[in-house]
Amino acid sequence: MSPTSETAHGGRRLVIVESPAKAKTIKGYLGPGYVVEASVGHIRDLPSGAAEVPEKYTGEVRRLGVDVEHDFQPIYVVNADKKAQVKKLKELLAESDELFLATDEDREGEAIAWHLQEVLKPKVPVHRMVFHEITKDAIQAAVSNPRELNQRMVDAQETRRILDRLYGYEVSPVLWKKVMPKLSAGRVQSVATRLVVERERERIAFRSAEYWDLTGTFSTGRAGDASDPSTLVARLAAVDGKRVAQGRDFGADGRLKSETVLHLDEANARALAAALADTRFAVRSVESKPYRRSPYAPFRTTTLQQEASRKLGFGAKATMQVAQKLYENGFITYMRTDSTVLSDTAVTAARAQVTQLYGADYLPEKPRVYAGKVKNAQEAHEAIRPSGDRFRTPAETGLTGDQFKLYELIWKRTVASQMKDATGNSVTVKIGGTSADGRDAEFSASGKTITFHGFMKAYVEGADDPNAELDDRERRLPQVAEGDALAAEEITADGHATKPPARYTEATLVKELEEREIGRPSTYASIIGTILDRGYVFKKGTALVPSFLSFAVVNLLEKHFGRLVDYDFTAKMEDDLDRIARGEAQSVPWLKRFYFGEGEGAATGGAADAGNGDGDHLGGLKELVTDLGAIDAREISSFPVGDGIVLRVGRYGPYVERGEKDQEGHQRADVPEDLAPDELTIAHAEELLAKPSGDFELGTDPVSGNPIIARDGRYGPYVTEVLPEGTPKTGKNAVKARTASLFKTMSLDTVTLEDALKLMSLPRVVGADAEGVEITAQNGRYGPYLKKGTDSRSLTSEDQLFTITLEEALAIYAQPKQRGRAAAKPPLKELGTDPVSEKPVVVKDGRFGPYVTDGETNATLRTGDSVETITPERGYELLAEKRAKGPAKKTAKKAPAKKAPAKKTAAKKTAAKKTTAAKKTTAAKKTTAAAKKAAAAKPE
Repeated sequence: MSPTSETAHGGRRLVIVESPAKAKTIKGYLGPGYVVEASVGHIRDLPSGAAEVPEKYTGEVRRLGVDVEHDFQPIYVVNADKKAQVKKLKELLAESDELFLATDEDREGEAIAWHLQEVLKPKVPVHRMVFHEITKDAIQAAVSNPRELNQRMVDAQETRRILDRLYGYEVSPVLWKKVMPKLSAGRVQSVATRLVVERERERIAFRSAEYWDLTGTFSTGRAGDASDPSTLVARLAAVDGKRVAQGRDFGADGRLKSETVLHLDEANARALAAALADTRFAVRSVESKPYRRSPYAPFRTTTLQQEASRKLGFGAKATMQVAQKLYENGFITYMRTDSTVLSDTAVTAARAQVTQLYGADYLPEKPRVYAGKVKNAQEAHEAIRPSGDRFRTPAETGLTGDQFKLYELIWKRTVASQMKDATGNSVTVKIGGTSADGRDAEFSASGKTITFHGFMKAYVEGADDPNAELDDRERRLPQVAEGDALAAEEITADGHATKPPARYTEATLVKELEEREIGRPSTYASIIGTILDRGYVFKKGTALVPSFLSFAVVNLLEKHFGRLVDYDFTAKMEDDLDRIARGEAQSVPWLKRFYFGEGEGAATGGAADAGNGDGDHLGGLKELVTDLGAIDAREISSFPVGDGIVLRVGRYGPYVERGEKDQEGHQRADVPEDLAPDELTIAHAEELLAKPSGDFELGTDPVSGNPIIARDGRYGPYVTEVLPEGTPKTGKNAVKARTASLFKTMSLDTVTLEDALKLMSLPRVVGADAEGVEITAQNGRYGPYLKKGTDSRSLTSEDQLFTITLEEALAIYAQPKQRGRAAAKPPLKELGTDPVSEKPVVVKDGRFGPYVTDGETNATLRTGDSVETITPERGYELLAEKRAKGPAKKTAKKAPAKKAPAKKTAAKKTAAKKTTAAKKTTAAKKTTAAAKKAAAAKPE
């Protein structure tokens, strides 16, 4: 069916997609007989609260939104913010002859299509229209070859939704009761949090080991050049045949894993270096091997997130937001995929560009085929690649900013995947000599030369380890042969210390979740976003650091719901859900077994073996959450630090405590929420406990006789007076205590009574102008300023509040008032050039705290970030996330309310006018709609 001529003859067709951007692009590829409208995401879901559940449902059904007693029947409601859109879709459908459901081709998209069909109740033919790229050919092919809804995919998605609802709504209340209100648990988010917490536990338990080795710089005695250097640098590998210990030889406890290696300390290393000072060295062996590196597979969702993090500094969420825009505007194929397969069309396009841009020498004889490595991958999808049968180069797209950078990354990776291998040689040279004290020392050096760069001409993958060497890095060694004499120019002793395992970054956490087969790759970005938003994890640079709160949550889940956060259990559940999608298992028996611990096999093998016959990894969630008496809230939120100090997670945040409350010697101090758990050592805890807490008594006001104290408040440190008991605080005779914030140059440790009395004397009357108008000096929310009537002028420093004279104040007022913003403050820190905007990035102090900016985009520093510790990479990441969100939507101002008419007759007239206008509008709409329908039916 042609979407231009035959469609117009056949009547009007309504095409529904998820987003307005997608609708706009598709509309341009279809003829006049098509109306393309967006559902704007899901239109229907499980209720978000009991208030949304219809009145006929009560009890557990009302609480869960799922009727667990009747085959887990979900209670769906149309989202409150989608009712207007649903009404619009129904109106458009009433004027249409066919309905095309063109939502995404994954489980989520299939579910949206099913909900649309259920809510709209179409009486016209319904077609499922699918495509993985938004190009003219793809859209016209999709409209000509529709399919039926895939009910298996819908059932699988519904099972996931019900499962996640039961998990979240049953386990989260346990966290509210035993840890802190408003917390949440989730099937994948809790396991992801546990991974981050476990890595921090490893860091806390880690004990560093010190080890030493030698580095030698050896000369061939020849004049060198680029292809044949005159020197090489080698590390000490063995002494008397015993291998010298390196970092990998030590365990997390700081001890050697094996006694077969030689552990050099500083003294022995320096002694050996001295003993080798006059040694004559020779080449003992030269081992050369061919080097070959094949291209990386085209991107799938997770590998794109990892590379965008490494190369562009994007978070997973920001990457997906930018990729979504590229897809919706027709630049790339669908971005939520776990397949690395390229279509024949894409392979042809990539190979054509290899020849065009790099020459025939870089094109392999046969196209490269990449098999999907992801378990249960949806092979109907393609890898993420540039759209179309001819790839646009980045310069041809007209894209800018983040979208250009991400498109370029995808384009390079796709083209490189169809190029030849990189080839070369890797060489290992071993150098030996005898020390003055008779010990045999052997040094080793390795090199790599690339003779044909192949795919590396187009693309080289990044590395998670910032110290790792990239694939295209060459290390050339001198051309030497066995027996060649070498002179030691320098031998140095080098000290090293083992490091704790690195914290996860977004990229490495995505990789870990995928390798463990936990959750679906398409959900990882939202999962990481959730654990960040919930405060379970915060960022230091790019590292994901667990909060103390997450330690308490994970502790509770591990001790009392161990199976729910077990890695294998979560992976097996994913297998089950995929089996349901393939029709190999039934959802209701599976849900029964998960929730009640019952099933077809319950009578013989017990709950664990019942249901789909796939093992013993399910039980009964309901029973787990019913008996909470065994959970000791204080115990699961307490973590010993040492020396009698305990870290506790309270309802208002973490704190350290020594001794019992109300007993002699009891100490307690709050712990900064952005402190990394592995930094809370005994010494640090002692420092916190030693800091004075509570009120600082400064003395007595000589005038009022009231005590003056300083304290740390929610908005910073301040001083105030303590009013006598019985002083009225409300009513006509209420007395308000004088209070003043400390200057930025002051601290609670150093503020004096004199300082406090001066601060509380503000505002200060400076004097009056020639007309007798009083001028005062005041300290406000945005800093110190002068005020004369309604005219305010900023001061340059807080000290001026007490020192400025009347003459100086009048001189300020004599100047024209500065309009707009004040002169920009100098930056607090310079971070470098942003890789996207290519503009300098700085940290500035703003109205709401410090923020990073490149002059175009501003991003506030988050919890865990500070001016002192923020890295350039973290700054770039914050800006990338802010750009991906787009500009903030401005709320339209409401028109001022009209005054009620004084006379009833006037009100009647108004009502009559409105009724008439409404009738006219309705009539006009109907006339227009009829006209449109008639026009659509006319032949072209």
